[in-house]
Amino acid sequence: MARKKIREYNSKQLLKAHLARLLGIELSLQVAQVTQSTNFTELADQNRWLTTSKLVVKPDMLFGKRGKHDLVGLNLSVTEVEEFIKARMGKHIEIDGCAGAVTTFIVEPFVPHDQEYYLSITSQRMNNQISFSEHGGVEIEENWDKVQHVAIPTQDGVTGDILAPLTSNLPVEFRKKMEKFISACYQVFLDLDFTLLEMNPFTLDPKGMPFPLDMRGELDDTASFKSGKKWGDLEFPLPFGRTMTSAEEHVHDLDCNTGASLKLSILNPKGRIWTMVAGGGASVIYADTVADLGYAGELGNYAEYSGAPNQQETYLYAKTLLGSATSIADGQGRALLIGGGIANFTDVAATFKGIIRAIKEYVEQIKAAKLRIYVRRGGPNYEAGLDLMRGLGVDTGLHIEVFGPATSMTGICELAIDWVTSSGN
Repeated sequence: MARKKIREYNSKQLLKAHLARLLGIELSLQVAQVTQSTNFTELADQNRWLTTSKLVVKPDMLFGKRGKHDLVGLNLSVTEVEEFIKARMGKHIEIDGCAGAVTTFIVEPFVPHDQEYYLSITSQRMNNQISFSEHGGVEIEENWDKVQHVAIPTQDGVTGDILAPLTSNLPVEFRKKMEKFISACYQVFLDLDFTLLEMNPFTLDPKGMPFPLDMRGELDDTASFKSGKKWGDLEFPLPFGRTMTSAEEHVHDLDCNTGASLKLSILNPKGRIWTMVAGGGASVIYADTVADLGYAGELGNYAEYSGAPNQQETYLYAKTLLGSATSIADGQGRALLIGGGIANFTDVAATFKGIIRAIKEYVEQIKAAKLRIYVRRGGPNYEAGLDLMRGLGVDTGLHIEVFGPATSMTGICELAIDWVTSSGN
């Protein structure tokens, strides 16, 4: 499971559309998105409610504390909203140490209210947890002892009896209505493969229907093959302040066009320890091992390839990663860990052929960067794959050390660290 955050705009659109589709529940939600390319005249023509309602406007960029940075406008006209956004669009701010420009806003009707509720549905390892409180809002953390929780086994549905503990503090005449809404949200959560659906707060509109004021959503992006059409045209934005390097963008494009999984995150362009690891779990283990040994600051990247990418895909992936790993030749030793567990179905030799092709194109850059390569792999046809790697070292004069499954999966991490610490300047 890969939890990917989505914008509040998309969370609310999905909730509204699929409550109606699945259960015939019509929420009075109206939302509009404003970016740097938005034409306000066209936006108002497409969303007539903008000109007939008082409005709320705020950034929609996966960060909180918006009010503290003068980024929330309340009870505004559409003209005032446009002025509010123009004064803040592109403004650089810093949130919890992350700096970036504000480029995306959400606009919705202003709903006067007295009562604020909290609802959260989260996916956990063995169950899904639903949390509810009649004390929602900005003080939810201070009032966390008033939040009620129920855990639901992953394959089970919800009933009134299961949800009853959540609403036990509400007036009796209101409990069934709230339980119905929570149950409906849970059905949307399951149907769309949400991993997080949180409303903090939500209130009741003038008709007494639940109305999410602030909302967060995360989706399991590995479920796109079955839920992608229901999600529609949405993006998985980067965390605030984070931009992709050209190498990351290239790998992202490769990943979007393959049934395999290809991931690359540049952590430290000047880092001296780089990884190219098969398997998501193994990639985390390698990164954690380097960190546990005290060299997290030297990790140049996080990378993983899995799902049996073909030789051409592996070649393009490895070529991109090598470009980053060898971009700095400052006389200090560097290391590349080509690792993984014991594959179940991936042909190790076939995968290595793509990597070897990329290495051959980068021989001079690898030598200039004093990059040593440490290989550990097991699985189908691994002996042939390791022989190919040994032969590559002989043919190119590169320093390549090769190990099979008899060596611990993370043993090569210590070898890499020994090299980068002993090589000096």
